[in-house]
Amino acid sequence: MTKSLLLVGVGGQGTILVSKILSEGLLEEGYDVKMAEIHGMSQRGGSVTTQIRFGEKVYSPTVNKGDADVLVSFEKVEALRYIPQLKKDGILIINEEEIWPLPVLAGLEDYPEGVMEEIKEKLANVVSVDARRIAEELGEPRSANIVMLGLMVKALGIDKIDWVSKIKKFLPERFHEANIKAFERGLAL
Repeated sequence: MTKSLLLVGVGGQGTILVSKILSEGLLEEGYDVKMAEIHGMSQRGGSVTTQIRFGEKVYSPTVNKGDADVLVSFEKVEALRYIPQLKKDGILIINEEEIWPLPVLAGLEDYPEGVMEEIKEKLANVVSVDARRIAEELGEPRSANIVMLGLMVKALGIDKIDWVSKIKKFLPERFHEANIKAFERGLAL
């Protein structure tokens, strides 16, 4: 059975790093994995998306509208934007962090209010967490993405894979300890 994942966020949140760690672990576990990333204006805080499909045999990385088993959003508004991609019984894993785009920072627009309420009205299967706060508690705010990886691994039931070695492979040694703690924290939520 093929699983379809969509990871969304904004530039600088580590969405693509998590996608690479996840894909590597799935490949080593013997799954056929296809991944596609879109990160156009990501360096300026623009939208970043990664589509991952895995299973016994996968022919395309494309996650069509209404086909994502799991939508992982690293920022609230991005979750709202991509809800149509999620299956009716799919799971949304959302980081409650707000990252204001340039027009909001410049005072030209307002950040939308009531985002979490609107999401919870639309979906039954929502796992929400303040990953940034958790990462800060662990002493490394940049590890919020790895907290999200732990949540994703738990939701997909793929926790038997050696994720610690994958985290170590993709991150410099000085960040290993904090990110392993972040992963374990996400897994335990």
